[in-house]
Amino acid sequence: MSQTSHQEDIITPISKEGLQQLANKARNNPSAIATVKTKTVLERKFRNLNYVRDLPAHVIDEPLTLLGEDTAPNPSEAVLAALGSCLSVGIHANAITRGINLRKLELNLEGDINITGVWGIGDLSEKRLGFTDIRVKVNVEGDATREELEDLISHSNNWSPVANTLRFPVNIDVALA
Repeated sequence: MSQTSHQEDIITPISKEGLQQLANKARNNPSAIATVKTKTVLERKFRNLNYVRDLPAHVIDEPLTLLGEDTAPNPSEAVLAALGSCLSVGIHANAITRGINLRKLELNLEGDINITGVWGIGDLSEKRLGFTDIRVKVNVEGDATREELEDLISHSNNWSPVANTLRFPVNIDVALA
């Protein structure tokens, strides 16, 4: 975390002007809600193809220990990856707005999860399902003090849509089509 930075070592930044335009748009319409969509198609066994926008399928599978083919992350790992990516985006965006050049940004995530219910066919005694604890270690280097980087990470965590989705209750409606 040195105070000087060499231009060739800096992570390619996103557009500061683009960030400002995005921020202004949000400030001008603070009650706007976007609807995000995805389509999930079971291909075989536990291997699912997830379609988002016009992108290639994002594969989700289960490991061999959970009877999958182990060809891709499982759903819980995908949740951790989504959280890590969202935090990374927030840290990067806020670094740009604060004038902090980043040279390294890596997030290591791990979560504790009770899987004994096995999708409702295992131990059905009352228990908390899903993650009970998630830990994120952020390895960041940039031209800022440790205190500035800690504030950057804390601020990004507080404003992360995915972190807040995990942190607070969400209405989920699952129904037959």
